[in-house]
Amino acid sequence: MIDTIIFDFGDIFINLDKAATVSCLQKLGMTEWNTELNNLNLSFETGSISPEDFIGGFQNQLPNASKEEILKAWNAILADFPKYRLEFLQELSKKYRLFLLSNTDSIHINTFEKNNSFFKDFYDCFEKVYFSFDMGLRKPDPKIYQTVLEAHNLVAENTLFVDDKTENTDSAAALGIKVWNLQVGKEDVVDLFDKGFL
Repeated sequence: MIDTIIFDFGDIFINLDKAATVSCLQKLGMTEWNTELNNLNLSFETGSISPEDFIGGFQNQLPNASKEEILKAWNAILADFPKYRLEFLQELSKKYRLFLLSNTDSIHINTFEKNNSFFKDFYDCFEKVYFSFDMGLRKPDPKIYQTVLEAHNLVAENTLFVDDKTENTDSAAALGIKVWNLQVGKEDVVDLFDKGFL
């Protein structure tokens, strides 16, 4: 019997346009998303480097780009947040314990909060909001799920985890958590009750 749901954020509630960030960075001189940029992103998502160091790392690779241009390109991924998903979540929060667990960074979260006046209403739906940059952990590390389960005395078998990335849902499923690997573009989080999990 599911009594708790842990949700991912990007492409579950807020739509992401990953191609937009890549396109913007290419215009600034990026030829490919290389290992160094990937490591930079992972470090930033786990809060081990500051926003200044993160932007500085990009500037090392894109010497002709300004901080403002890099920031704009980085935030281009953040698309719209359909209000019907918030309304669905608000109804869901009356019946289930809800948590948010997102691999994200402080720049994206600050931008989301600045651009969406309803962000407090969104956060209020959850018992607790977990961001990787605050936790020093990121999915699919099993420790991130264990941290949430233990902090709130959750039973894995009674918990559903919703995420669009297979590696993340596989890792959670290995701990006994029920999972929905949502297919972006084909499914929507509001289809939850049609899936037979609850």
